[in-house]
Amino acid sequence: MEVANIARVCHEANRALCLAQGDTSQPLWEDAPDWQKDSAVSGVEFCLANPDAGPDASHKNWLKDKKVAGWMYGPVKDPEAKTHPCMVAFGTLPMPQQMKDVLFSTIVAVLRHHD
Repeated sequence: MEVANIARVCHEANRALCLAQGDTSQPLWEDAPDWQKDSAVSGVEFCLANPDAGPDASHKNWLKDKKVAGWMYGPVKDPEAKTHPCMVAFGTLPMPQQMKDVLFSTIVAVLRHHD
């Protein structure tokens, strides 16, 4: 399966998890801004290149990418101000946020061998 397709599945699964948690802020993949799609693709590429890396390593990679793009910690996710409440170490994330990284890594692991 192509990286972009795996990224789409990960994004949509994350969106569904967010909806289940009462978070309606995540757009459909088709409506997502490029920075959000690029972030998902980068996450998939990391997981594919590092198949033994766990959700914590995936989160560290996400943090690195966000920092390079100018994002920083902020109590509210704001793409214009480039602030995000998840700009912290994996272990300090609330469990619902950690589950997003677990879900993402698991989906990539399952789909990497799917043709």
